Amino acid sequence: MIIAISGLHGTGKSTVAKLLADKLGILYYSTGQTFRDLAREKNMSLEEFTSYVEKHPEIDKGLDTKVVNMAKKGNIIIDSRLSAHILKSIADYKIQLCCPLEVRVKRMASRDQTSYEEKLKETTIREKSELERFKRLYNIDLSAKKSTEKVFDFIINTENLTIEEIVDQILIELNKI
Repeated sequence: MIIAISGLHGTGKSTVAKLLADKLGILYYSTGQTFRDLAREKNMSLEEFTSYVEKHPEIDKGLDTKVVNMAKKGNIIIDSRLSAHILKSIADYKIQLCCPLEVRVKRMASRDQTSYEEKLKETTIREKSELERFKRLYNIDLSAKKSTEKVFDFIINTENLTIEEIVDQILIELNKI
């Protein structure tokens, strides 16, 4: 089974995907973690690396090629902003996690032990950059809610749910297919 989990930063993609992969006994891959690792390798903050990637589209293309190649092997959950779009014809099930910006930023600030203001600035820069890059690279407009919703099999608002509740809801949906 190939499952694509998408959503904005801080919606719970990685945490949900890891737990779901454990419960299903399949592999897990995070483009976001790989992006953070690449930033660290270059001794850059996420803001700096985001700016760098804007001028080096081969980084996005390389990450996305890796996602497709990993998915083709099967039995994996891939967590990535674009996974549902890139794997549209490959993934067996495509899930989008969503929740309000304020909640997402609070979660990430807590996780990264940083201030809300710092995380809000970083997130705003990253998400704006991604919108522009993905539109330019793939002609995917993630801000076009109606057209992107058509890509997903299941959309879940994570704002008031625990990770376990989210995973349980996903498992219920997966059992229907």
